[in-house]
Amino acid sequence: MSLPKTILFGGALLLMLLGCQEEETMSKEEVTFDRSQLGNHLVSGDYRSVYNNTNGAFQDQVSFDQFKKLGEGFIPSDANLTLQTSFSLNGQDRDTWVDETRELGALAAYDETDTIIGLQLLPLESYPETDQTFTKTSFQLPFQEEWLVFWGGTNELANYHYAHDNQRYAYDFVVSEDKQSFVGDGSRNKNYHTFGKEVVAPADGEVVRVVKGIKDNEPVGTMNADDPAGNYVVIDHGNEEYSFLAHFQQRSIQVEEGDQVHQGDVLGAAGNSGNSGNSSEPHIHFHVSDSPDLDKGSSIRIQWESGEDYLQGQIVSNE
Repeated sequence: MSLPKTILFGGALLLMLLGCQEEETMSKEEVTFDRSQLGNHLVSGDYRSVYNNTNGAFQDQVSFDQFKKLGEGFIPSDANLTLQTSFSLNGQDRDTWVDETRELGALAAYDETDTIIGLQLLPLESYPETDQTFTKTSFQLPFQEEWLVFWGGTNELANYHYAHDNQRYAYDFVVSEDKQSFVGDGSRNKNYHTFGKEVVAPADGEVVRVVKGIKDNEPVGTMNADDPAGNYVVIDHGNEEYSFLAHFQQRSIQVEEGDQVHQGDVLGAAGNSGNSGNSSEPHIHFHVSDSPDLDKGSSIRIQWESGEDYLQGQIVSNE
């Protein structure tokens, strides 16, 4: 349920790229790097063009030969990497690429000059049976204004929750204005557009669990490993379907256990309580489970009333 404030990628074949570009000798058949063709560059073996578009600190740590060896050992020549998601936030762009077999993918992060600052190649797990099983309840988004899907999708590159059965089809949402999630001092919760925004019931049901007294983390980036969900609400919608909304602002939750809520009723305000693992910022977490117990339940893929399938990088609303 954590949300990286800056893009730091973990996992297989992690290549972090930091610093300044240094001069490299070009191959005899130079290929110009094209961000929109990153998948083709990797599959075609155009490692020189990709490497020359990374920044210098990485090149100081990893030679071109090492980089090429990693790529050749991971990406088969018959792969078909296609762009899956793309978005910009806080001066960084993020693209994910997935092979048609859904068995491997690539994630690239860019700075404002389109220089690669992070690259991850990752073998992907898939769960086709549960991917095709949706909730019986139809849900609306748990807010009224426009928000950004920061995590959402059916693979680990677009949705880090996907690796965990109890949160596999979860979403993390933030408010982005002019491709920025905050103004001014990024260490203060109040400077984040998400902080204090109303969170609403995504469907009718009975409130069965409420936690509201957990402090919001500040400065932003600190975490609370003892209470990773922070302040949260669980709603029973029947059919063994429970919506789980987490990270509310301290004491902002307006409902109590036993309350009947209707779709669109205000539950509380988005905050920055809980979180563990990566550095995090104010956001709202939402998933549906077959149990009111976060640790014991299995996540169910959400059937949205809109009929859409929301993915990382989309700006979404109920309007």
